[in-house]
Amino acid sequence: MNLNVKELIEKIVHKKGPGPSTTFSMFHVYYAIELISKKTIGRNRIAKEIEVGEGAIRTIIDHLKEANLITTSRQGCNLTEKGMRLWEKIEQMFPKRVKVKSTVLNNSKYNFAFLIKNSGHKIKSGIIQRDAAIMGGADRATVIVSKEGKLAIESVSKDIEKDFPEASKKILKDLSPENNDVIIVAGADSAIRAKRGAFAASWILIN
Repeated sequence: MNLNVKELIEKIVHKKGPGPSTTFSMFHVYYAIELISKKTIGRNRIAKEIEVGEGAIRTIIDHLKEANLITTSRQGCNLTEKGMRLWEKIEQMFPKRVKVKSTVLNNSKYNFAFLIKNSGHKIKSGIIQRDAAIMGGADRATVIVSKEGKLAIESVSKDIEKDFPEASKKILKDLSPENNDVIIVAGADSAIRAKRGAFAASWILIN
């Protein structure tokens, strides 16, 4: 079965049903799937990690079950075969998702980076991605594009490894971008807001 990651997750978030509107986003569904992909995990633990309330996590779990992405038991939640295929596709798009240290290029208390494969051609000024990160909860974001063997930030540097060697070394430590890849580094005063902002900016780069 061909899984369209973006359509499937957005369908889960916007699924119609009785009761009030959903109080969670694509990020919360993505993060729940990420947590479940690592090990069997209980509903309460997921809610605590992704920072949603009891009603929201119950709805997320129900929607994931209805989409045949997870199974639940007394031990907790696990991905189904379909869920594992979906997670594999997400990992292909976002193969690296890591905390990064503060630098002159990303000086928030908490900083989180997503590596997005083969999306550099979609970046113009980077303003759209920065705005998305802020809408997602971050205070700021840096958009780095790998092209022609160099890593560039629009209007800042055409080669950050040359112009900001210490900063780029810290940022790139666990990322290893290839040509036409994009790195989104989002910063905030809490870890989850930084991660949420990085996800939001990365999510809009998916077709």
